[in-house]
Amino acid sequence: MGEKKRIIFMGSDAIALPTLSLLAQEKQVELVAVFTQPDRPSGRGKRLRANPIKEWSVLNGTQVREPERPGKPDAQWLSEQRVDIVIVMAYGHILSSALLQAAGGRFYNLHASLLPAYRGASPVETALAEGESNTGVSLMRLVQKMDAGPLVDQELVAIDPDDGGPSLRQKLATACLPLLSRNFPDLLSGEVREEPQDDQSATYCRLLRKDDGRLDFSKSAHLLARRVAAFRSWPGCFIEFGDLRIKVGFARPNSQPVDASPGTVLGERNGALSVATGDGSLELLELQRPGGKMLAAPDFLRGFPALLDACMEIFPATPLVRKKLGFSTKNEKTD
Repeated sequence: MGEKKRIIFMGSDAIALPTLSLLAQEKQVELVAVFTQPDRPSGRGKRLRANPIKEWSVLNGTQVREPERPGKPDAQWLSEQRVDIVIVMAYGHILSSALLQAAGGRFYNLHASLLPAYRGASPVETALAEGESNTGVSLMRLVQKMDAGPLVDQELVAIDPDDGGPSLRQKLATACLPLLSRNFPDLLSGEVREEPQDDQSATYCRLLRKDDGRLDFSKSAHLLARRVAAFRSWPGCFIEFGDLRIKVGFARPNSQPVDASPGTVLGERNGALSVATGDGSLELLELQRPGGKMLAAPDFLRGFPALLDACMEIFPATPLVRKKLGFSTKNEKTD
């Protein structure tokens, strides 16, 4: 057996845990260190907490490096470590050219979309919110332009009707394993076949904001239900009633035509609050007032019956995707 290849992993999100675990088990490589984001304030008490990648690394005795912004000192360190290859997934930083050159340009990224679709910071949630039936994971070589590097391979993942953000993220995390395994020999040997992306077909998504959770009832019920599912973990979906933001936990579409303006509350039926949309009606199954608990719609309405006579004002939801080339967002994170 030849000398083991020295490998670095960069990641900060739980979606990358299966990939990190796989790399640690590979007999042909030595996992030298893990780069991840520094501890961040979290929860109501805003206490500093480690992300899941750091927690795994500490538990498994792997060296952890946590630069606030990776730069020349990190590039120098990588060069000194004689690193052969770097695998990146959901790290949360744009890597500098100096850093990319530190391992001879052999930085490979796992991105949770079928590139060139959904380049950017929220590909999982955006694919759901936009009503896609399929997505996947792309293995590409990193370049300076965001998610635009040449493709090595892809793994297709079907989006089921009942998928939400958490379940789809888990499916994509698992899909990284066969994708990486079948390409690992070529990655280690340096004999990787790459295909350039079609920039003309590229679409982009950005970092999610709280206002992305506002439900725009001029859209179809099907799309709105997917949006609620997509944003279940973050940022959460909501409706506005006066000066109150009422969170929506679960929703389902009803494709039966309705004779009412979008946003009109149609009443309580089948254990849900039914609201007219641009196409069909959206049945809100769980609701939550500020400071309260998430409740099933009938329980919520017993304590808040005024909502039954409401007509939601239409506030267009923030667009997540732009097809125009040259999209860029300052101070927003990407892989």
